[in-house]
Amino acid sequence: MRRNLLVTGGLGFIGSNFINYYYNTYPSRDFSITNLDKETYAADIANTEAFRYKGNYSLIKGDICNRELVDYVFEKYKITDVINFAAESHVDNSILDPAIFVKSNVDGVCSLLDIAKHHWTDNKHRFVQISTDEVYGSMGLTSTDKWSENHSLNPRSPYSASKAAAEHLCMSYYTTYGFPVIITRSSNNFGPRQNKEKFIPVILSSLKNKRNIPIYGKGDNIRDWIYVDDNCKAIDLAFSKGKIGNSYNIGANNEIRNKNLVAMIMNVYCFTSGCNVDDYKNLITHVEDRLGHDLRYSIDINKIKNDLGWEVPKPNSMHDNMVKTMAWYHGEGK
Repeated sequence: MRRNLLVTGGLGFIGSNFINYYYNTYPSRDFSITNLDKETYAADIANTEAFRYKGNYSLIKGDICNRELVDYVFEKYKITDVINFAAESHVDNSILDPAIFVKSNVDGVCSLLDIAKHHWTDNKHRFVQISTDEVYGSMGLTSTDKWSENHSLNPRSPYSASKAAAEHLCMSYYTTYGFPVIITRSSNNFGPRQNKEKFIPVILSSLKNKRNIPIYGKGDNIRDWIYVDDNCKAIDLAFSKGKIGNSYNIGANNEIRNKNLVAMIMNVYCFTSGCNVDDYKNLITHVEDRLGHDLRYSIDINKIKNDLGWEVPKPNSMHDNMVKTMAWYHGEGK
């Protein structure tokens, strides 16, 4: 069966990287990609430069909450599969206005599920919901535990609550209707095309322009960082080989404190540009902590390794991928 993928939010960071990855990985495969994107502030048409003129690519401006439009897209492009990247994703913004996140991240998912269920009459389809490790909640800084896919969800921000709600909705469709849902929960992504509001782009921009680098609180919060291309590979595995009704954690075992991440990026920046790192240390500025700031996320990635054969990124790859990320932002003037 020809695969006609609906990739929502494909003008954004991970979505655009996934589309680019897919075209590069399957240059001769018979498929099409329809990118449905609302074109919010986080979208960038420049993200499609590598694939926008391909004959099997279409871009539709629109909101996944618009059911008439989604139905039209399914009918016109004969959509066989959905990979849903469309979401409001900045935690700070969710604290300021939770309702926007509920509309996009919950109502929008319900719209996609309903329309897909109406159009798909056999079991040859797949609906991949892109989620986050933040749905698990917050872990202690010194804990040795890791969250497996069987761990209960305990979201603590409006953003993560909206993503957890979307997951529950997806799984309800699987349980009730046998709907072909697969969920991925990735750790923090970094790489080219990420919006300037995110932590690593803020650090890179601050270094380039010698501006203050803001760090919430003491900077002790821990995150696991994965290069966006590695995440895209794992999402593709979940899409092509994952078991319907299952969730898959995606991480890189790159847990690092926020303050140490800043120091690492500063060292890489100065090494590659030939500057003195001591001249930049005074840019580090500790600011008032985020409301309800989760201490640590730590996920067990054995399921996707053992069940789908995913290869975990090598420990030293973060440095190399940070160099590539830095070159993209500074080379493109981002």
